[in-house]
Amino acid sequence: MTTDNSETKYQPQNLTLRGAEHVERYRATDGAEGHIWNGATCLLLTTTGRKSGEPRETPLIYAQDGDDLVVIASKGGAPKAPNWYENLVVDPEVTIQILAERFPARAHEVDGEEYSRLWDLAAASWPNYNVYAQRTNRRIPVVVLRRTRAH
Repeated sequence: MTTDNSETKYQPQNLTLRGAEHVERYRATDGAEGHIWNGATCLLLTTTGRKSGEPRETPLIYAQDGDDLVVIASKGGAPKAPNWYENLVVDPEVTIQILAERFPARAHEVDGEEYSRLWDLAAASWPNYNVYAQRTNRRIPVVVLRRTRAH
């Protein structure tokens, strides 16, 4: 993770497309609306609710690392991790949608040098991650989503 945060400034976002509306527009247009959000690429992550057992869809900014996808469980620097992260800790088998393509994947959290490298990769496309890290005392998880053949 970048250690010199003195130059990191929050970049305001256009919040006209978010949450359930983001999911709906992404699905309806196969990502023509919603894949690019505030200049960053977004995917739809479907996890299984850890309490309900129901599918939960979340739009997330992602970075690409070879064939793997990298997402950051920042929740804007909130004290608690986002629900989607808590869900995949319980069940790491997820479904991803990028544009019109849907595929199964398995999630795993990274540590050490891989954490730093992938954090920097993600922050290059979404610099606000460095701001979010300054807002919280928790270590923000870096998650790799790796395509699988089937659940």
